[in-house]
Amino acid sequence: CEDCGKSLIGECKLHGPLIRAKDRVIPSRARLTLPHYLTLRVLELRAGNQQILGVFAKKVIQKRTQFGPYVGQLSTKLTRYDESRLVLQVLKDGGKYFLDTPNEDCGNWMMFVRLARNQEEQTLVAYQHCGEVYFTTVKPIEPHTELKVWYAADYAKFMEASAVFIKEESDVCPLPPVAKEPIDPWICSSCRSTFATFALLESHQCIHKDRV
Repeated sequence: CEDCGKSLIGECKLHGPLIRAKDRVIPSRARLTLPHYLTLRVLELRAGNQQILGVFAKKVIQKRTQFGPYVGQLSTKLTRYDESRLVLQVLKDGGKYFLDTPNEDCGNWMMFVRLARNQEEQTLVAYQHCGEVYFTTVKPIEPHTELKVWYAADYAKFMEASAVFIKEESDVCPLPPVAKEPIDPWICSSCRSTFATFALLESHQCIHKDRV
């Protein structure tokens, strides 16, 4: 105790306990990267106080809005698996790697986006472009709507996935046709060429990127 000049075990009986000042709680990297027009909501609380989160829109988000790239650690195996999230892989230097997010400081907010169980739920499509994974909206997203994602057709082949399993109905939902054949053509902003799928447009844009 500094007041009575004694070294004590526990609190000083004369001057009482110290006033403890706690550090400020700093949000994780993933939470800090969340865009201002999105919010996280706790959907479920599991054993061990584990929170199941969802990403929701706070305002209207236009169709063809691109998010990303997805941030994660390159790994040959997953250290954290969540059945409500998409498993993502990328091709780097000739090798196929998982984008692993063992904790919230190893990724960005996109790690919180849950997978879509059917076409009605899907608001985002996941695809690989130049070694990175991006999410793009496939329709306008209204406020208070959860962002949910599934693979683009070409990326599904890369991931060896072709359907979404719906547990509640024990049924299979094919890949959403919007990921294969958008109503509007995808237009290259550099040369104005049009493409039937977003994946084809992204592959084409790699050519312009290499020429820069």
